Amino acid sequence: MAFLDASLIRLKETISEPQAAIRSAGRLLRESNYVEARYVEAMVAAYEQHGPYFVISPGIAVPHARPEDGVIRPAVSMIQITKGIRFGSKANDPVYLIFALAADSNQHHLELLQKLSRLLGKEENIIRLKKATTLGEIQNLLKGDSI
Repeated sequence: MAFLDASLIRLKETISEPQAAIRSAGRLLRESNYVEARYVEAMVAAYEQHGPYFVISPGIAVPHARPEDGVIRPAVSMIQITKGIRFGSKANDPVYLIFALAADSNQHHLELLQKLSRLLGKEENIIRLKKATTLGEIQNLLKGDSI
């Protein structure tokens, strides 16, 4: 299970559209062979059909789709958006951090959500993720927090 491995993180992205942001986070999963291309499009379709339900707190989105939509193995990717994106969530826009979640089972879904909760449960971590300018900063945060 890959949780924010180096190949699954992109910083300082300058994306302005929600669908493009979801695709960018999903592309990291696809390029590392965690999901099929159709999984990325299923995440976009879920947003278009159901709205920003996955914008879970101020500045944070966790797009995902169903395992049968093309998950190969479980992982979480992250992109950091420099200027933020409006997804249509009145309470939580703009979004600066997008964590694309790919789980191949309910068990892995829960495990990945627990790891994300531990990471995002501390306001200091969220601030550090938003301000990070290097991959090393993110890796140090993850190591220091034993995520």
